[in-house]
Amino acid sequence: MPAIDKELVVLAYSGGLDTSCILVWLREQGYKVIAYLANIGQDEDFEAAKTKATALGAIKVVIEDVRQSFVEDYIWPAVQAGAVYEDRYLLGTSLARPCISKGLVEVARREGAAHISHGATGKGNDQVRFELTCYALYPRVKIIAPWRLPEFYRRFRGRQDLFEYAEQHGIPLPVTPKSPWSMDANLMHISYESGVLEDPNSVAPDELYQMTVSPENAPAEADILQVEFHSGKPVRVSNARDQQVLVKPLEMFLYLNSIGGKHGVGRIDIVENRFVGLKSRGVYETPGGTILHEAHLDLETFCLDRVRNARISLRDRSEAPTLTEILFLQELRRIKQRLTTTVSEQIYNGFWFAPECEFVRQAIALSQQRVVGTVTVKIYKGKAQAIARTSPHSLYNQELVSMDVQGDYDPIDAGGFIRINAIRLREHQRIEQEIASRQIAL
Repeated sequence: MPAIDKELVVLAYSGGLDTSCILVWLREQGYKVIAYLANIGQDEDFEAAKTKATALGAIKVVIEDVRQSFVEDYIWPAVQAGAVYEDRYLLGTSLARPCISKGLVEVARREGAAHISHGATGKGNDQVRFELTCYALYPRVKIIAPWRLPEFYRRFRGRQDLFEYAEQHGIPLPVTPKSPWSMDANLMHISYESGVLEDPNSVAPDELYQMTVSPENAPAEADILQVEFHSGKPVRVSNARDQQVLVKPLEMFLYLNSIGGKHGVGRIDIVENRFVGLKSRGVYETPGGTILHEAHLDLETFCLDRVRNARISLRDRSEAPTLTEILFLQELRRIKQRLTTTVSEQIYNGFWFAPECEFVRQAIALSQQRVVGTVTVKIYKGKAQAIARTSPHSLYNQELVSMDVQGDYDPIDAGGFIRINAIRLREHQRIEQEIASRQIAL
């Protein structure tokens, strides 16, 4: 690692208005700026952005294609985990930030930069996500967050001030002052917020959406996909209708985006609780992620069964599982569900590289060792619906569950099971009656 240059800053640069103004402002403060652009799947002219950053005074521009890493190292573990924040948000931005931040840190270390800077606002989650990752991977780094510095935010009180600054300094304007919302895109999703969306009672306009068509305008014919998983991660996607078969992670995900987008899958409009304590309204499009989430959830419920050191192993058995085995292994799924909630909050809050998050991800990966199989998913008019599934490791026992065959199940046992579970209910009612009787006596 080279000697640390206290005047050198690596800026998370997008090419947009905010980070372009920040680049020029940092130079005004006496810093040398390296602009870092991560290709994470956004629709961006990277060469134009490089030319722009160079013209604005960046001493170096680093463009890195992190799409494959984003899918394999961040999206796939999230699929494994069934990660979803507050029951609806599939964490597209939350997953992208540690991926980008890792690239920032690698460039800062390689170039000997003392500082990393970003354009995240002082009210949002992204400032937390960027900085926690940077501190976790580069403890000695200094963060420059302009939107938290009084000398910056008092000078730029709104976008109009940024536009005037841009005009004064010859910064090309990519948007107009009347832009009705802000947008952040990566290959997993597009998120929209602010502007007209800040009123939670206003309906998002149809022209906002860019990844998906309106479900009402989606094709009348469904696509039927087969999604194959191994250890809870997607390994193959096929579509009989267009004869597509994909096995490479990035290609699979992009294809699922196209199919889901064509059918209007993955739109949500929510108010969420930011880590910093504010509620915010966000509109999201996550077509491919929604398909994988639904398929994985279906398969996991079907066959989540064995971990490497489980006291019950069916690996070498050909017979169907017993009722006792099924009940034991259902407990594993309950534990995994709790871990899903935990890891989803950790990811949302920016703790991807924290030891507790790494621990939980490893525990979840262990639970997924036998989540193997194929789910058939119907993609139609805004919905991704699992319609069939198969797995060599399923705990589903058709004979045991059938209403027409008794199988290895004695109905008499159910009476004892019910009576044991009713003990606390009966005792609760007994106490309630005693209390009521004493109150009447008084």
